[in-house]
Amino acid sequence: MSTRNWPRHLLCLSLSLPLGSALACGPDFPLRLLEDRAQSLADLPETNFQFEVNRLGEAVAGLKPATEATLTPYWDSDDNTKPYREQRDKVEASELPENLRAEVARLRNLADPQQVETEGASLPAELRLYIAGAVAFQSGDAQRAVDYFRQVLALPADQRKLRSTWAAYSLGRALVALSAQAEAGVDTPADSAAPVVTSPELQAQARLAFQQTRALSAGDFSDPLELGIASLGEEARLARFDNDWNRAIALYASQSRLGSNSGYTSLKQVAGELARLPDDELGALLKEKNVQALLTAYVLSRVGGFFDEQPEADQRLSRMVLASVAGSLDNADRLAALSYQKGDYAGAKAFVGHAGDGGLAWWVRAKLALRDGDKVQAAAAYAKAAKAFPKDEVWGPRRAPDWSFESIQPGCRVQGESAILALDRGDYLQAFDQLYRSQDIYWLDAATVAERVLTLDELKTYVDAHVPAPPAAKPEDKDNYVRRPVAAQLRELLGRRLLREGRYDEAPKYFDSPELQATARDYGRDRQQAVSRWTATGRAESLFAAATLARKSGMEILGYEMAPDYRALDGYYSLGAAELKPGPFLETAEVQRQQASVAKPDRRYHYRWVAADLANQAADQLPHSSQAFAAVLCKAANWVAGSDEEIQYYQRYVEQGPYVSWAANFGRQCQAPDFDQANRRYLTQPLNSVRSALRPYKVALVVGGLALFGGLAALWVRRRKAKL
Repeated sequence: MSTRNWPRHLLCLSLSLPLGSALACGPDFPLRLLEDRAQSLADLPETNFQFEVNRLGEAVAGLKPATEATLTPYWDSDDNTKPYREQRDKVEASELPENLRAEVARLRNLADPQQVETEGASLPAELRLYIAGAVAFQSGDAQRAVDYFRQVLALPADQRKLRSTWAAYSLGRALVALSAQAEAGVDTPADSAAPVVTSPELQAQARLAFQQTRALSAGDFSDPLELGIASLGEEARLARFDNDWNRAIALYASQSRLGSNSGYTSLKQVAGELARLPDDELGALLKEKNVQALLTAYVLSRVGGFFDEQPEADQRLSRMVLASVAGSLDNADRLAALSYQKGDYAGAKAFVGHAGDGGLAWWVRAKLALRDGDKVQAAAAYAKAAKAFPKDEVWGPRRAPDWSFESIQPGCRVQGESAILALDRGDYLQAFDQLYRSQDIYWLDAATVAERVLTLDELKTYVDAHVPAPPAAKPEDKDNYVRRPVAAQLRELLGRRLLREGRYDEAPKYFDSPELQATARDYGRDRQQAVSRWTATGRAESLFAAATLARKSGMEILGYEMAPDYRALDGYYSLGAAELKPGPFLETAEVQRQQASVAKPDRRYHYRWVAADLANQAADQLPHSSQAFAAVLCKAANWVAGSDEEIQYYQRYVEQGPYVSWAANFGRQCQAPDFDQANRRYLTQPLNSVRSALRPYKVALVVGGLALFGGLAALWVRRRKAKL
């Protein structure tokens, strides 16, 4: 059995429930839209908070998306600044000439900025002044640090290419430190020439410094630490301290949009702070555009809570958001979605009327049409939603109430729901195509339609026209259990179905690896020779060879992708299946198609029973007195151990087969069948039967034989005498 990667990813979840029961460790199964079709169409998945807040952020001209250089802040038990210092030292080691690295490292360890200036006289001015400012800042002399960083920025542009962004960013931080000292009433050093300024003035200067950082980063100045991105968060923090929520949210959103996790986590914290405000304060702030948009994103991405239970605090926040935006056209599609999720369908219809032609708006319209029973209008809305959603729009992972996982790509989800309507109206090929486009996301649903709903010719025509064979797997991919593309899985599904339905010559080319192609060819050849060979023993030998392949490689060449074998899960797990009968969005015609393609027998690992039946058919072709007859029945019993069929095969052996020394472990220890000996049995078995039948008359036959011989001898003597 081959190994695929994702079924091995297990999720252990333990929950204490009122009755004391718990959910045990189990596999991480993907959501199946077709499992409960009505529920899939009724549900509107929650959005993803990170995706939503990134929509709020404005692009910052000149700033590139974050890379690994933008460190995710984390706490160190001993030194929280350690990872940043290590990153800084690594950058300096890579960008400075070798003759400067040791000197820069030495100067950084000094405690007196004046000493840095004196001993670093041989360094370029931007390096000497910046290090002096860094040493001053580290020693707590924020005012002197401000002076040094400003001196760096006062140098001619061509003399500060390396440290301009560093100096501007550090200037902002030093000014923030001065502001904190001013608020605390701490005097600046006596030797400082800086004028006394108030905390708000210092914070305003700090904001300008952070804005200058971004301008320098976007320009022709080095920014290997991506301080331009970090400056967005620093300025946002100042805006937050000044209760400028709108500005803070905008800056954090731009930072998050550039890929900084710091911006995303900061917005989560801001949303949480806003949500905890008293009703009167929150109600006033909800009149601000960015506050309203952030909290809409917050509740829209959290609707349903854990296992579809929304905490009271979130319910309160949802009510306040919706109440504050009555009649508003801003964010109307999100507000319509939120209203729908809360069960306020009238409100959803009102908001969606102002929502324009975005994908989410058409998605909500489709669901409202289904609630009104208008499947035609719903199908049209789904089609518009599918076109409106960008193909690369990804909301991220979510958990359904049954704990199945789903990676939400709204365009794919809309296509999947549209496929349910296509199945309902009998457009099976369109339904399959819509599900197949999602690739891995709804592959289990696509596989169900491919092997149970489509006819074999419909599936083969589609694959031949639209699913070419993917490139062969690389050896390293096999070694690392890299999962093959969905195209390869679909082609193998078709190959297995062709073998199951007896189209042996067509099947091998659809298997992904040369090894499986060879196995499929061997199986097909054996099944064909089981009919075409002249001798009964030859037919038995081919039947048993096919049976052995069916048992050894049955999952790979005969198994169902879904029930009952679950090749999609490598056969490790069974998802179970509801009773197949007409129901909501499952019409009688589709039920009949599924019943026609059900596994025969419809049992877990059905190919084991196929193998056992082939071995039993081989026994039909063999002399009952042969060792091969006993051996093939023994193998058949072994392959279905623990079943009623095992007992039946043993009973057949007892009633019809010969004594063999290993019969005491029948079905457990079996010899390989000796077909050559069985072939000879076709000659000896009739003679043995006659001998057995005459054994009771042995004496009479001997006497009669002697009498006959004597009579013949006497007759010969008489004729001899007559001639003489």
